[in-house]
Amino acid sequence: MDLVQIAVMLAAAALYVTILPVCWRGWALMIGSATAIYWLQPSLAIRWLDYALPTATLALAILGWYFTLPSGVKPKLADAAACGIVVLIILVLSLARHIEFPLQLTTRPPPLETIVIALVVLSGLGLLFRRFLPPKALLWAGLFGMIALFIVVKTPVLAQEAAHLLRLNAGQDVSLAAGSELGWLGFSYVAFRLIQTIRDRQSGILPELTLSEYLTFILFAPAFAAGPIARAENFVDSYRALPSLNGRDAQRLTIGLSRIASGMFKKFVIADSLAVFSLSHTLAEQAQTTGSLWVMLYAYGLRLYFDFSGYTDIAIGLGILFGILLPENFDRPYLKNNIAAFWQSWHKSLSDWVRFYVYSPLSRAMLRRKPKPSNYVIIFISTAATMVIIGLWHEVALPFLIWGLWHAGGLFVHKVWSDKTRTWYRHLTPGRKRVWTVAGVLITLQFVMLGWVWFAMPSLNQALAVFAGLFGVNIGGVP
Repeated sequence: MDLVQIAVMLAAAALYVTILPVCWRGWALMIGSATAIYWLQPSLAIRWLDYALPTATLALAILGWYFTLPSGVKPKLADAAACGIVVLIILVLSLARHIEFPLQLTTRPPPLETIVIALVVLSGLGLLFRRFLPPKALLWAGLFGMIALFIVVKTPVLAQEAAHLLRLNAGQDVSLAAGSELGWLGFSYVAFRLIQTIRDRQSGILPELTLSEYLTFILFAPAFAAGPIARAENFVDSYRALPSLNGRDAQRLTIGLSRIASGMFKKFVIADSLAVFSLSHTLAEQAQTTGSLWVMLYAYGLRLYFDFSGYTDIAIGLGILFGILLPENFDRPYLKNNIAAFWQSWHKSLSDWVRFYVYSPLSRAMLRRKPKPSNYVIIFISTAATMVIIGLWHEVALPFLIWGLWHAGGLFVHKVWSDKTRTWYRHLTPGRKRVWTVAGVLITLQFVMLGWVWFAMPSLNQALAVFAGLFGVNIGGVP
């Protein structure tokens, strides 16, 4: 979110808490979030795409709710009303083809008949799947379909092929197709929320949600673009408490505004200042000394923290103003004294997600195997799978794969070390424990900072060149 978008959301929150009737709060959040995703979506080079992608997000969210509806439960009148409102939003925003809205929501959308045909086809497919597939098969189809779509969007080669097809369909120059043109805002978070609800329905722990509750959970505007990732049952508790919430509660408003102010300072003052000299391929090429590369690397790591934690503070603060409690995402991660503690405090909602939906099921499956692998084999495989998924969640590319393995290796070594030295550590004097804690903070910080090289550099060779430069080899420019 930029400053204008934050200002608009603050204005919306002011109207929400001062003049909106209590009975309309839930509907207002759903309608506002469904509309906001068009407004937040940046303009794209491919014709119609910045209208089509938010529309696809709405379609996926409705299908996700429909597929996870408990067997034998039929949509209610309120669900039909919510679906009708979403369709109306889609059709009204298509008028941007002919008129200019006060807020620029999209560029020129496709013709109305194209939109109607697409909606009818998607509705028909959803009804057919629900009618003819058994409930378990329907959920697995939704899960694998979501994973397949995620792989296409997040893999540069596949995204470029998709952009090629989209340009061909739009009658544009296909030679200009690039994976970066598939800039689907918020897709990573939407995909993980949809996968989460499918897996929770398979496990029988997903609460029964109305369509308006489900859509607001998936699309909630403050958390749409960059999280945090709430759990459905926690989100809906806040949502259902909205009618009883005192809209003008001074303490709540003070807390919300304080979090927003803190987040804006982190993001727009500290992070933007660090961005000027943080590690990038361009600046790495210009580095002439080892020291300058180290400064760039630490600036990059600090910039990531202040930018992301700043955005999280803004999202949480806006959520508080609207009456929705979002989970905390950061807890001073760079001050933790081991890599496990770092991951328990860095992007906590994503770490908890992969721990719950990847690490735990995989380790339980291996524990049930005959013969059972050794505990360290189970820990290594589960940790590697978890961290690789976190890496590839950002982009399906070699540097992010290596970054995931880098942290998996660190977590595994820490686990083995802590197991082997637990008795020794208990017998340390308080003074030596403090020294060891400080040493652990410094070692962990250095390990994490070096790992950011894989994050910052677009290719393996460039990352290796930066590593060489950091340790005094081939200083004078990164190829």
